Amino acid sequence: MPRITPNLWFDTQAREAADFYVSVFPNSRITNITYYGAAGPRVAGMVMTVDFELDGQDYTAINGGPQFTFDEAISFLINCSDQEEVDYYWDKL
Repeated sequence: MPRITPNLWFDTQAREAADFYVSVFPNSRITNITYYGAAGPRVAGMVMTVDFELDGQDYTAINGGPQFTFDEAISFLINCSDQEEVDYYWDKL
């Protein structure tokens, strides 16, 4: 079974949110940070995503822009090993 990663969407607060969550929950850490490049829709060098772990569960916080303010909704990222697996979940979901 592929690993499923809940994604939390923010305008610009992904890093601050991830820092807050890892400060609250034990056995937690930031695992990766990506940044917008020059060709991206946001300012180059701005945090794009923050991957973090809360007691063994992976999460990703995303700075998606002002149309993606934080709310009770989440998205799931399914880490697939190949296109066939992507197609399977695409068709089913």
